[in-house]
Amino acid sequence: MDAAVDNKARKKHPPGLYLLFLTEMWERFSYYGMRAILVLYLTTSFVSGGLGFSDSYAMMLYGFFTGAVYFTPMVGGYLSDRFLGQRRAITIGGIMMAVGNIVLFAHQSAGALYLGLILLIIGNGFFKPNISTIVGELYENNDPRRDAAFTIFYMGINVGGFLAPLVIGFLYNDLFKTTTIDGIIQYGFKYGFLAAAIGMIIGQVLFNLLGNRYLGDIGKKPTGAPDKTVDAHAKNKPLTKKEKQRTAVIVILACFVVFFWAGFEQAGSSLTLYTDRFVDRQIFGWEIPTAWFQSVNPLFIVLLAPLFSMLWIKLASSKRGDIKVPSKMGIGMILLGLGYMILLIAVMKTGSDEANIQVKANIMFIVLTYLMHTMGELMLSPVGLSLVSRIAPVKLASLLMGVWLASSGVANILAGQLAAFTQTLGYFEIFGLIGLMAIVLGLILLSFSKKLVQMMD
Repeated sequence: MDAAVDNKARKKHPPGLYLLFLTEMWERFSYYGMRAILVLYLTTSFVSGGLGFSDSYAMMLYGFFTGAVYFTPMVGGYLSDRFLGQRRAITIGGIMMAVGNIVLFAHQSAGALYLGLILLIIGNGFFKPNISTIVGELYENNDPRRDAAFTIFYMGINVGGFLAPLVIGFLYNDLFKTTTIDGIIQYGFKYGFLAAAIGMIIGQVLFNLLGNRYLGDIGKKPTGAPDKTVDAHAKNKPLTKKEKQRTAVIVILACFVVFFWAGFEQAGSSLTLYTDRFVDRQIFGWEIPTAWFQSVNPLFIVLLAPLFSMLWIKLASSKRGDIKVPSKMGIGMILLGLGYMILLIAVMKTGSDEANIQVKANIMFIVLTYLMHTMGELMLSPVGLSLVSRIAPVKLASLLMGVWLASSGVANILAGQLAAFTQTLGYFEIFGLIGLMAIVLGLILLSFSKKLVQMMD
């Protein structure tokens, strides 16, 4: 009887996972909500509630911000490993991000903007790598529930990412939009920033009130800090040969991940412009706002993540076992490429010249592209987080999680460069290049999967 009860408990996820899910959901609500209106806030005239920056400067600042939030986790991960502990770092990061959004809400000026963005960038560095690491620490290294757990955790990211553009878009563009006596429209951007701050505060209150109950002592002590105990002494020994190989695997996979995200992150730039100008967004006489397409990917994540989670558990319990992580990631890259191949059919129909467009593409082309990209993301991103938390040497756990996340920072910079070329080379050429490269790199990763598995296991 006891064995049966224990076996049933092993199939369930610990309640701490769902606390981390909610904490991450509210943090992502804050981040994606703020990010959804940032460029609009920068480029809207001062009298209409914005800052009146030029388009070029606004896009440059946006690119720097979205890249920087992925680099600071390396520093935040190191500090939490050595001095702070993961739980304390998450709280520090959450408070800084809430204050950053409050600064943006409090004053409509360039000075407040820069201060707010700096606080958001630094706060994200403390928050992001450590919460993912704690998810991994809820499970033993060989626990078959790990990949499923990270897939569930990933849903938290995307529930926040789905709700934020809809809610905050409504706040600034409808609820708090006003018109002056002179007929000047004033947008409520600052209330969008306030909503982002409130979301961050809710997440932190939950995390700190319920952390001891559902997480115990996990993440309280710095894992890489010197200690007099035998276990801590072992943590401070030089890396073994196997640990060096596992670190190398993380770095190698991170290089592949850079190109995946460079293709995936076109969603906020070239794919958005293509959707706005070349896709027929009319449904029963109503035109779908372009910005709402930013919620398609998170919606697919929320719908598909439970199915992928169940698939990994079922495969893990089968005779052949689960698909190895490098192979999953290779398949994910191929799916990204296939998404662009679908879009090429639409581009062949519409062309790349907005001035001479004869016919617009069916909305299903962009929806199917996002569907393929979402399945690729589920094959690559959550299992990648799970892998890093599982094989990273203990003393470098949060630092390597930061390196993994920093690959997205490089990808955002590369994504911006690729998006810029669509305006000179054309959508067909750039989408075709991204799709073909993703498929080729995916096949290369599949071919080296067995060797990478040997290095890390």
